Parts: sequence; structure tokens; C-alpha cells
Amino acid sequence: MLGQNRLQRIACHLWAGFKEPLRLLVTQRSLLAVLIRRDMQVRTSGTVLGGIWMLAQPALQVLALWFLLDFVLRVRFPGQVAFVDYFLLGMLPWLMVSEIISRSLSVLSEFGELYQRSVFPVRVLPLLPILFSGLVYGVVYTLIAGLLTGPAGALGAALLVLALLLWLMPLAYLMAVLGLFVRDLRQIAPFALTMILYLTPIMYMPDMLPEGLRAFLVLNPFADWMALIHAVLQDMAWSSGNLWRPLLLWLLLLASAWKLFLRSEPHIREEL
Repeated sequence: MLGQNRLQRIACHLWAGFKEPLRLLVTQRSLLAVLIRRDMQVRTSGTVLGGIWMLAQPALQVLALWFLLDFVLRVRFPGQVAFVDYFLLGMLPWLMVSEIISRSLSVLSEFGELYQRSVFPVRVLPLLPILFSGLVYGVVYTLIAGLLTGPAGALGAALLVLALLLWLMPLAYLMAVLGLFVRDLRQIAPFALTMILYLTPIMYMPDMLPEGLRAFLVLNPFADWMALIHAVLQDMAWSSGNLWRPLLLWLLLLASAWKLFLRSEPHIREEL
């Protein structure tokens, strides 16, 4: 009986961690739309191209890395998959992930003055990096995937972006709390994200990694995501572990991240 009650509590926490952020997306959609518009205006204020920069920036980031790897270092892959296609289809999702994690660490401090002075639903703030980056990178990624792999690839890319954003949701809530109360993480994050990039098969294929380091790929959920992305868009090999490892991590974070955020919510205003 005790075991059954514990399982029921766990199921309730998992359901709350999944349902409540999605409910906020619906009930607070007007507020989120205002925050996204404000974010775009702040980022593009005073520029000639305005909102076009939102799409141009990720494209320019990828272009610079592609020039370095393809023209300067002349990286080439054996087999039928072209390096440029492999690189583009992996790097854009990573840039989206990296921006969401980085922004989540500081999003509560960024809007501190807003919710200190008024009644404000603080719970919506970790959704802002997900929506903003998902909108910008999702559009660019879908277009590029469509150009490289056709209409079916564009649809697959759009679905992959949605799945990745849903997977990142509990991580965004966790990073928001940790970034506010453990501010050293904001200084560590750029280095950590750079190292994760190098340890994720984005600029190289998994079998190009030294054999002694390949075992660490199973500890990197983003490596699993890259395997799934290339499996869907380029029909490359994948394993069941690439699916269940990120799913297990998502389930572990789903309840714990939401519960931690709720417990921290009364102290957020005090911390700022």
C-alpha cells in the first residue's frame, strides 16, 4: 500500500510538471506575447533591419563556423552524408539549446524589477527563453532542413524542434532557480556549454571521436538528440538508447524541477 501511494504521488508530481507549464502557455499567452515583443524590440532597437536580425543572427553564426570547418580546416566525412548537411542539421538545434540554457540562468534577474514592483506570475518567465529561441531558431531550422532534405525534412525538423523544446522545459525551470540562487553558474555556463559542444558529435561524426572517449557519449543527452535528429532527417543509424536515455532524464527533471521552482517562488523576490 505504501509503495502504491508513493507511485501515485510520483505520478501526480510528473503530471503537474508536465501540465502546469503548458497550462501557463495557454492562460498567460497574452502576457508572453507582450514579453516576446518587448524582447525583440530591445534586441533590435536602433537597427536598420529590425526584426530581420532575429533570423539573420543564427544564420550568420552557422555561416562563420561552416566557413572555418569547410573552407579553412577542410573537414570531410566518408560515406554519402555531406559534411555541410550534417553540420547544419546539428549545429542549429545546438545553438537553440545553448541560448535557452544561457538565458534561463539569468531570466529571473533580468525581469526582477518587473515582478518586484507588481503582482506578476513569475512562473511564466522560464518559458520566455524557450518561446523566443524556439520561434527564431525553429523558423531558420525548418527552412534549412526543407532546402537540404525536401518538404518531408522540413516537417520532420519542425516536429523535432517542438519535441526538443518540450524536453528543455523542465531544464529551463531548473536553470532559472539555480541561476538566481547560485550565481556562479552564470560564469561557468559559457565554458561548460563550449565543452559540451566539443563532446557532442556536431562538427564530427561519433565514430571520429577517439575510442577512449566514445563511452562518454552515453552520458551526454545532447549526443543522443543529435543521433535522433540525423536519424529522422538523414536516415542515419540510431539505437534505442538514444531514445530512452533523454526520456529518462526528462522524467527525472519533470517533477523535481517544477517542485523546486514552486518551493523557491516565495524567496525569489527576497533574493533580488
